[in-house]
Amino acid sequence: MLNNDTVTISVRHLVEYVFLSGSIDVRLNAIDTMHEGTKAHQRVQRTYGEQDQKEVYVKAEIMVDDLLFAVDGRCDGLLGTEPLLTVDEIKSTGGNLERITDDGYPVHWAQALFYAYMYAKEHGQEAMRVQLTYVQTETEEERRFLRVVSFAELEQYVYEIAARYAPYAQQRRRHEQARNESIRELAFPFEAYRAGQRKLAGAVYKSIEEGVRLFAKAPTGIGKTISTTYPAIKAMGSGMLQRFYYLTARTTTRAAAEDALLFMKSKGLHLQSVTITAKDKICFQEEVRCEKEHCPYADGYYDRINGAVLDILEQETVMTRSVIEAYAHKHRVCPFEFSLDLAYAADAVICDYNYIFDPRISFKRQYAEMKKRTALLVDEAHNLVDRAREMFSAELTKAPFLALQRELKGVHGEGYRTAKAINDYFIALRKNSDGAPHLVERQLPEELVARADAFASAAEQALAAGANGGGLLLDTYFTAQNFIRTAKLYDDRYVVYTELSKSDVRLKLFCLDPSQLLKQMGKGYRSHIYFSATLSPVSYYMDMLGAGENDYTLAVPSPFSKEQLKVVVKPLSTRYHDRDESKLPIAKLIMQLMGERPGNYFVFFPSYAYMNAVYETYMELMEWSVPAGAATSAEVLLQRPDMTEEERDRFLDTFQAGNGNSLIGFAVMGGVFSEGVDLAGDRLIGVIVVGVGLPQLGVERNMLKDYFNEQGKSGYDYAYVFPGMNKVLQAGGRLIRSETDRGTLVLIDDRYLQPQYQRLLPEEWKG
Repeated sequence: MLNNDTVTISVRHLVEYVFLSGSIDVRLNAIDTMHEGTKAHQRVQRTYGEQDQKEVYVKAEIMVDDLLFAVDGRCDGLLGTEPLLTVDEIKSTGGNLERITDDGYPVHWAQALFYAYMYAKEHGQEAMRVQLTYVQTETEEERRFLRVVSFAELEQYVYEIAARYAPYAQQRRRHEQARNESIRELAFPFEAYRAGQRKLAGAVYKSIEEGVRLFAKAPTGIGKTISTTYPAIKAMGSGMLQRFYYLTARTTTRAAAEDALLFMKSKGLHLQSVTITAKDKICFQEEVRCEKEHCPYADGYYDRINGAVLDILEQETVMTRSVIEAYAHKHRVCPFEFSLDLAYAADAVICDYNYIFDPRISFKRQYAEMKKRTALLVDEAHNLVDRAREMFSAELTKAPFLALQRELKGVHGEGYRTAKAINDYFIALRKNSDGAPHLVERQLPEELVARADAFASAAEQALAAGANGGGLLLDTYFTAQNFIRTAKLYDDRYVVYTELSKSDVRLKLFCLDPSQLLKQMGKGYRSHIYFSATLSPVSYYMDMLGAGENDYTLAVPSPFSKEQLKVVVKPLSTRYHDRDESKLPIAKLIMQLMGERPGNYFVFFPSYAYMNAVYETYMELMEWSVPAGAATSAEVLLQRPDMTEEERDRFLDTFQAGNGNSLIGFAVMGGVFSEGVDLAGDRLIGVIVVGVGLPQLGVERNMLKDYFNEQGKSGYDYAYVFPGMNKVLQAGGRLIRSETDRGTLVLIDDRYLQPQYQRLLPEEWKG
């Protein structure tokens, strides 16, 4: 009988909490990535006989202390063997089956033993045969392990596992009660809604309620983070959601989400959030080597992690990077893996797009029942188009295979042979190119895929044997695996792009249109909320992000008056062939503006080369010009492509109001300073945007243009104009951030007077 003390849970969820990652040291040793493969399962199930059953639903109730666990699941196979029935649990892997030792992985036995217990209890069986069937996905090789277990042994085992889960279940129950009560009491955290803010929040709630996507263009300064997180939290309190993911592309927008949750916490909200920080940034070691022999935080991780998880969940709510690091040090666990384990418990997860949409690193324990109660809040969603192309593309280059061919010779025969085969492929490709610098083809290079597959298998064996290929062997192994994985996605939305030079060859499986793959990776989630100040034109982003017929759009007008923003268009050509002549006029314009109104300015350029050229001209002009007040005393900062996070923070911290000096920041459009930066008031009084932001002409962009022309769309707009103007809108959006801000926006390019570009400008920029 289900009641308030009942925990409804799937077998898989329960055992994976107890054993965490799916097998001891699986995630920490990425070579042993076990995963379910639908085709492998179906292939084994097709061999079943007439007396055998597949996908058998089983359930049971297990009482532990004051909790009743209602556990259910589907076992892959129930075989009518004599004298005992056999539960068959199928697992697939891309690795070598010979490396599966100790009769299989504990978590897989746990799952199978649970199924056997539930079936035996329901049907009065005194004993069961329990079988693990491992399948190698590429070779279709199979390996089986078998145990005969009495009902008494099964019962004792499942009660022990449930007892290990019970403290976590108790903690989760207490937390959910406190969370839901706090959500019921939570009013909108500000005294009043800003103009348009209520409309956005209402649209987010309605979209979650109806289970559709929302594409919202909401201007800078409206308070998009609160306007999306608050209704998602209210939907959680109403029982529609179990959690939401706040997905971002930049650290700055991640911080905004954390600040919003901390602010609502100060208003009484009790909600647990986790921020995922990239492994290379949060790793405590000087070198990221995730093996227990090299990292004390990996060694014994699973012996300590349950205690660490329960400790932090009992004590903390908004679990930022610094909080996670503190508890990771306390319990001596890997902070990155710790954050991933916490993500499965948290009510809100703040992380990069990759953890949902990238098939290489997306959360692996996201099951259908969890997704149905999860919403995706995609911040700065305009960034997802190009990021998705990166996620779904893959490439191989010649140089690493040549280096490995030399390193593995005489050390590992199969590794040497397969690395040489790929290097030879690239040599032949170069010879057959007739000196062309690049090639574009539609046909998937099946031969190279096969050679990459052979190399990956050999590299696995070499790494397992401790071959001294160093980091290069491991890195190249992962690169080959990604290439093989991407090849399976290859269809008419891809092309094969090859760059050839004397020193190297690079072959790329280039995803032209990521919309269908984004839709596939996002399938099953209750709702997707895509929002940005620059989601314009919305039809383009709906097309590229995989919108459906029933999805909603929303355009919120700017809450600020036109009097706050002075927009000036300077019709000067900034086209590539005119840039040398434009340097001096632009430098003079900057000087003139600084003289008319001293203060802090940003000047955004379409490229580093153009920026550096104008910077040098400006500095020369300053040296030989007659001193002219504030303009001569201006401090000039220059963005560099290799700046660390600390250097970027110092760069922005220099923009302070009332320091008595003027400041000019030279930066690039689409860079870290043109998005997600909030310099309110007199910290920034002017922005100059040089050019219309078009990506540099190149082979890849032209391939996009040609592809979308073939699809009956405006290829030039899709490849160049829309992405370029989005950078302009983002850069200009740094200026007016609140009701009290005032500033001047200068747009330098004669194309701003053309209808094609004018129609893409916000209304408040049109004078």
